[in-house]
Amino acid sequence: MIATLLFASFIVLMLLGVPIGVALGVAGAAAIGLANTDTQWFGLLAVPQNFYAGLGKYPLLAVPMFVLVGSIFDRSGVASRLVNFATALVGRGPGMLPLIAIAVAMFMGGISGSGPATAAAVGGVMIAAMSRAGYPGAYSASVVGAAAATDILIPPSIAFIVYSVLVPGASVPALFAAGLVPGVLVGVALIVPAVWLARRHGMGQLEAALPRPPLVKSFVESIWGLLAPVVILGGMRMGWFTPTEAAVVAVFYGLFVGVVVHRTMGWRDVVESLRESGELSAVILVVVALAGIFAYSLSTLGVIDPITRALVGSGLGEWGVLALVVLLLVAAGMFLDGISIFLIFVPLLWPLMQHYHWDPVWFGVLLTLMVAMGQFTPPMAVNLMVSCRIAGVSMEHTVRWVLPLVLAMGLVVLAVIVWPELALWLPRMLGF
Repeated sequence: MIATLLFASFIVLMLLGVPIGVALGVAGAAAIGLANTDTQWFGLLAVPQNFYAGLGKYPLLAVPMFVLVGSIFDRSGVASRLVNFATALVGRGPGMLPLIAIAVAMFMGGISGSGPATAAAVGGVMIAAMSRAGYPGAYSASVVGAAAATDILIPPSIAFIVYSVLVPGASVPALFAAGLVPGVLVGVALIVPAVWLARRHGMGQLEAALPRPPLVKSFVESIWGLLAPVVILGGMRMGWFTPTEAAVVAVFYGLFVGVVVHRTMGWRDVVESLRESGELSAVILVVVALAGIFAYSLSTLGVIDPITRALVGSGLGEWGVLALVVLLLVAAGMFLDGISIFLIFVPLLWPLMQHYHWDPVWFGVLLTLMVAMGQFTPPMAVNLMVSCRIAGVSMEHTVRWVLPLVLAMGLVVLAVIVWPELALWLPRMLGF
């Protein structure tokens, strides 16, 4: 009865428009209170205890730092210089600007693990350039929103950090290494339909007339941006610093590039970046803390075990259960943000992972692929919201362009399911 009330109250609060973190916390606290009526107020002490426990994890220190990195590189002009260099490399022509947008977004994934931050940084440069070249705004927003989804797969990734906190046996370095190959595959898979759609519908006819940046000059101007992933990921691989420390290094590197090298950031920009990242980090961490209350109520009420037994005994088998999980996560990704999906579903799915002996690192990559797909799948797609706002179009107009991109990413999901080594080969080779 109380378990039913837990889920019912959570769904009702969501439908009423209550923020998802508050809905998780209120539903969890109400369930804990009803389950401990005999102990009066003592049972409710679990609420503040689990609120703190949800935040008191060392890897979460990296979250505000990587959010800040995304804001700093957005304001430092790194994205525009990377776009110029990519344009000098591949040249001009129909379909080339979408290719460049995806490639630059993938590269930005090696700097900041935030999809919306990359959608803002890349979209601010590419959507205007694509508009001048004759690409429709809805198409440009779709490409940028989908491209930014690669950022939570290509290390460093905020999503992987949150997942590592929730799942024993999945270290941050192993997850970072595991996400690299699938992240690159997603980027390549997105390029194919993006270029094909552009050429089939005759987009970008004005692109060839635009000037091509000089190769050497654009390379020199972009060198500091090109070195950023080398510093961040190379330092972690060499053992110079942990992923959490790497986030701090990335912040100071970005500040050095923006303030000293490019001189595109003043102290007002630094303060604004601190404010923006502080607000976004607070939202993420409060949701994490409140979800800890919800997860505790799930475990104490004994909700997880009956769900696991029902799925295992359903007769679907391992592959059928996995297909059901994938469909559930795709549907959830259309309405919930990635962090919320992790916090709600990982405690429920953990017993299934143990029962079927699914590798926690492989499953983390698969779950993150689902979350990435949801970031540009309407109706609630955070990356698409950002790119649509920049392009000045409504999300409804992007559906016809988004669907082929979603299908392309779905093929990568299928490949990772069929061949788990796509995710596990690199961390095994690196010894994680």
